[in-house]
Amino acid sequence: MNLRLLASFVLAVASAFAADAPKLPAIPANPIAQKKDLLFSDDFERTALGKPWVIVVPTFSLENGALKGTQMRYDTPAKDGKPAVKGHQAVIGNDIPTKDSVIEFRFKLGDAQSVTAEYDDRKFNGSHYGHICMARIAADKITLVDQKGLAEARPEGATGEPPTPKGRKNVAFPLSLDPNTWHTFMLETVGDSMRASVDGKAVAFMQSPGLAHPTKSKVEFGCMGKDGFFDDLKVWSAEPVK
Repeated sequence: MNLRLLASFVLAVASAFAADAPKLPAIPANPIAQKKDLLFSDDFERTALGKPWVIVVPTFSLENGALKGTQMRYDTPAKDGKPAVKGHQAVIGNDIPTKDSVIEFRFKLGDAQSVTAEYDDRKFNGSHYGHICMARIAADKITLVDQKGLAEARPEGATGEPPTPKGRKNVAFPLSLDPNTWHTFMLETVGDSMRASVDGKAVAFMQSPGLAHPTKSKVEFGCMGKDGFFDDLKVWSAEPVK
């Protein structure tokens, strides 16, 4: 095969893969949320974490005026009579009831694979642990997730894991971040839409029915891997930009 035919073949294969790749939604150039009341803020300038933070999955600590997350739960098979352990990122949470909101914080990935911001409703039993939606930031991509989808609350007294919600949706946008540099993240959630920005630039957008869940009672932050950092965290109530 000569070079011209080889180039044509490579281009055809690349075009075929591009055609099959899901089309990402357009990202609104302007904010979709108008900040209202400041509901919560923390600059972590102290020695002890204290209330109202609750470590959901170990562990978090304060270091040099920042919140450090370190994953400690990894997949471990059953052994010597001990049950198997399923790996999970470190998670810390706070009761901040919202419907529409804006989250803003500074972060540094460090040696972590990713950090997350997540909304839950513990009283909703139609999705795993009441998860509603989340944003996961890695060095090479940001993923927005509708974890609720079209799920409905199960009958009172229902036991066992709820089925995977219909309409659950993930959308991943490419990023290129220096893991050793501090960045500023903003997540706007209004109605059925979510828009994310890094360092003042809009980088991701999703529209999905689960985002419109009316009661997001808990805000949680996660760290997958070792030593990711958060700082200058704020949460506002919000309304759609008119």
